[in-house]
Amino acid sequence: MEEKVDHAEQEEREDFDELMRLRMEKLAQLRESNVEPYGEKFARTNLAREVTENYAAFQDQEVAVAGRLMARRMHGKTTFADLQDLSGRIQIYLRLGDLGEDAYHLFGKLDIGDILGVTGRVFKTRMGEVTIAVQKFVLLAKSLRVWPEKWHGLRDVELRYRRRYLDLIMNPEVKKTFLTRSKIIHAIRNFLERKGFLEVETPMMHTVAGGAAARPFITHHNALDMDLYLRIAPELYLKRLLVGGLEKVYEINRNFRNEGISTRHNPEFTMLELYQAYADYFDMMNLTEELISTVAREVLGVMQVPYGGEVIDLTPPYRRTTMIEAVRQSTGLDFDALGDDREAARAAAGLGIEVEPGDTWGSLLNRVFEEKVEEKLIQPTFVFDYPLEVSPLAKRKKEQPRLTYRFELFICGREIANAFSELNDPVDQRIRFQEQAEKRLKGDEEAHMMDEDFLTALEYGMPPAGGLGIGIDRLVMLLTNSPSIRDVILFPLLRPRE
Repeated sequence: MEEKVDHAEQEEREDFDELMRLRMEKLAQLRESNVEPYGEKFARTNLAREVTENYAAFQDQEVAVAGRLMARRMHGKTTFADLQDLSGRIQIYLRLGDLGEDAYHLFGKLDIGDILGVTGRVFKTRMGEVTIAVQKFVLLAKSLRVWPEKWHGLRDVELRYRRRYLDLIMNPEVKKTFLTRSKIIHAIRNFLERKGFLEVETPMMHTVAGGAAARPFITHHNALDMDLYLRIAPELYLKRLLVGGLEKVYEINRNFRNEGISTRHNPEFTMLELYQAYADYFDMMNLTEELISTVAREVLGVMQVPYGGEVIDLTPPYRRTTMIEAVRQSTGLDFDALGDDREAARAAAGLGIEVEPGDTWGSLLNRVFEEKVEEKLIQPTFVFDYPLEVSPLAKRKKEQPRLTYRFELFICGREIANAFSELNDPVDQRIRFQEQAEKRLKGDEEAHMMDEDFLTALEYGMPPAGGLGIGIDRLVMLLTNSPSIRDVILFPLLRPRE
C-alpha cells in the first residue's frame, strides 16, 4: 500500500512541476508580447457585492472591479468567468466582438488565480445573474502556482494553516471568521472607550517576567548584553499606570508563553487586559458580562450562539458561584469542612486526585476544581474566591484569609476571563513574591519572579482596583463556533516542514 501511495504522490508532483513550467512559459510569452504581467494601480469603483446586491442602482452603468479569476467557461467567441474580491464573487462576460481579437485571445491564455481589473456595463443574464459585460481588462498579477481544485479534500489539513492565504481565498467561511474577529475587537474598543477607559501600550520585552504563572521565552539584547523576556502578561506595567494616576486603562495585544500547543493554546495569543481604580472584582464581573453580551449583540445581532453541540445564552446576568460551592455541588466534597492540608489531601485522594508533596488545602481545592468541575461549566459561569496559593496578585479575603477576591469566567468548559480585586499592599505583595521565588528555586519554572521595581511602585501607593483579562482568541472561538484556536489566528505557530 505504501508503494502505491508513494507512486501516486510522485505522479502528482510531476503533474505539478509540469503545470508550473507551463505557467512560467506563459509569463515569458506575456513579456515578449509587451504585456506587463504585474501591473500598477487600478482605479476600482466598486466591490463585487455592492454591484450584485444593488442591481437596480447599477443597471446599464459602467463599473470597474478588480479581483482574482476563480472560474472560466469559454464558448467560442464568448466567455463567462468569475471574479472574486474581498466582498465575494461577480460574473463577468466577454465577447470577441467587444474586446477585439488580441484582447480576447489574451484572456483565453490567462490562468485561474490571475488577478485582473475589468471595466464594463452591468446587466442581468437570462438566468437572472448580475453580470459585467467587459469592455476592457488589464492583467494586474500573474499567478504562477497551480490552484487546488478541491480545497476541502486536501489530505494535509495543516496546509490550510500553513498557507492561510489560500485558505482565505478558497473558503468563504474562513474569511468570514477573520472579518468577524476584526469586528469583535473593534466592538470591544468602542465599548471600553464609552466606559471611559484609555487604551495604552506597554513593553513587549521585560527584564522580569511577571503578571502570570507561565514559562517565558528568553531573548538577548546585544547592545546592553542582557537577557530579556517576551512578556507573559502586561499586568504589572498596567498597574504602574494606576500608581501614576491613569485610573482606567486597557491594552489589547500579544502575550507570549513557552507552553504546549493545543486546540486552546498557541504560544503567542491576544489578550484584553484592563484595570479600573476604586473598583473590585464584583465590578469586574458586571463589566465582563456587559462587555461580552454587548459585543455579541453588536457583531452577531443575537444573544444565543451555537458552539459545538450546545447553544450558549450570553444574556446577563451570568451564573455566579464560589469555587468551594462549585466543587461541593459537583463532587459532594465540602472544602470548608476540611480543617488542614492533611484532611484536604485525604479527601482529594478519595476523588482520584493525585496528591503531590507540598500540596496544601488551597492547591488541592484548585486541582479538584480543574479536574472535576471545570469541563462541566457550559453556560456562562463566574467562579469566584480562588485559593491564595494560585492567586499571588489578588487581594486576600479578610473573612476567609485562605481565599482571594478573584474570579474566572467559564463558558463551554473553557476559561474566558480572569479577574481580581488587585493586591495593593506592598508588604503582602513582597511576601507573596518571596514565596513564589522559593517555588522557582525548587524547580517551578512558571512561578512568579521577584519584581523589585513593581514593589517600589506599590510603595508609592496604588489605589484599590479591579483588574480583568479576557482571552480574545477564545472569545472569537466562541462567537464564531470555531473548534480550535488555530481557526481564529491568521498564522498559528506550526513546526516547519522538513
